[in-house]
This record gives sequence, C-alpha cells and structure tokens, in this order.
Amino acid sequence: MELSTWLAFFVASWAISISPGAGAIAAMSAGLNHGFRRGYFTTFGLVLGIWTQVIGVGIGLGALVAASGSAFLVVKWLGVAYLVWLGIVQWRAPATPMVTSADGGVVVTRRSMVLRAWMVNAVNPKGTVFLLAVVPQFMNLSQPLLPQYLVIAATLAFTDLVVMAGYTVLASRVLGALKSPAHIRAMNRTFGGLFVLAGSVLALFKRAG
Repeated sequence: MELSTWLAFFVASWAISISPGAGAIAAMSAGLNHGFRRGYFTTFGLVLGIWTQVIGVGIGLGALVAASGSAFLVVKWLGVAYLVWLGIVQWRAPATPMVTSADGGVVVTRRSMVLRAWMVNAVNPKGTVFLLAVVPQFMNLSQPLLPQYLVIAATLAFTDLVVMAGYTVLASRVLGALKSPAHIRAMNRTFGGLFVLAGSVLALFKRAG
C-alpha cells in the first residue's frame, strides 16, 4: 500500500472510529460501570471484533453476507438480539459502580468484558457492508492482498484504541461525579436504552440495492 493511499485510509479510519455507534456505547458503558483502567478492556474486545470483520471480508464471508439475503438476515438479527440483551442487562444493573470486588459491586471478569465487546463488533452486518464498501477503495489488487489487509486491520485497531479510550475516560469521569444510587440507576438506564436504540437502528438497516 502506497503512503498516500494509507494516509487517506488513516483519515477515513478516524471518521469510522469516532462515529457514534454500538462500539462507542459499549466503551462508555464500560467506563461508567468499571472506571477507565478496568473498563478499557472492552476496547480490546471491540478491536478483536473489527479484526473479525476484516478477516471475514478478506476471505469472502463479508461478500456472502452482503449478497445472500438469508445470511444477512441471520447475522443481522443475531446482532439485534445481542444489542437488545445488552440493553436489558445494563438497564437492570444494580445502582452501584461495578469497579472492583472490594467495593461490593457486581464483579464482571475482564474476559467477559472482552467477549461481550467482541460480539458487539463481530455480529454486525452493518459493519461488514461498510467495510465492503470502503476497504476496496484503498486496495491495490495488482499487489499481494494479505499485507494490505494487515495494514488496514492495524490502522483500524490503532484509531479505535485511541478513540474508545476517549469515550471510556469520558464516561469514567461521569462515574466519579455520581453520588447517589438514583444517579447511577439513571445512567444505567440511559445506556441500557442506548443499546436497545442501537439494536433498533440495526433492525431497520437494509442492504444497499
């Protein structure tokens, strides 16, 4: 990949990462409930989900999802169900910060946080179709494709690690300002509602053409 091409994709990847979506909601929810240091593990799961999407596009699964109505619907409704489930879990979360076990809150393992976040990005046909539309514009088909996919995956990972850090720390600062169970309950329900809203938006998403 030529430097000029990579720079163009680098700029595009910032727009992809910053744009509000289920990943940003997941990062902010983790920051709210766990603080920055623990909540940031969610970002690793989001990056793994992005890499899963890139691998799928690279080996042709993305094209299958985009072209096959049945495959698209299966992945789409799995994503919808998962986001709605996350919303219900967040809505019903105890009105106490879930930072460490010593605080007496609900303990969520780092592995569980990573897995949940991976699912947010991996089971998202909207992301698949988006990658199929964007990535080919920056690929040189006359050159080996694997190194180009690796560069794309690394670039998306870098921008997401930076952007989601911002979302996580923003929410963790909000966590520090919450002084009562009523405040925390309101924030839990806000993020729960946002997850359900993200699922509803995905439910309305249709393939182009």
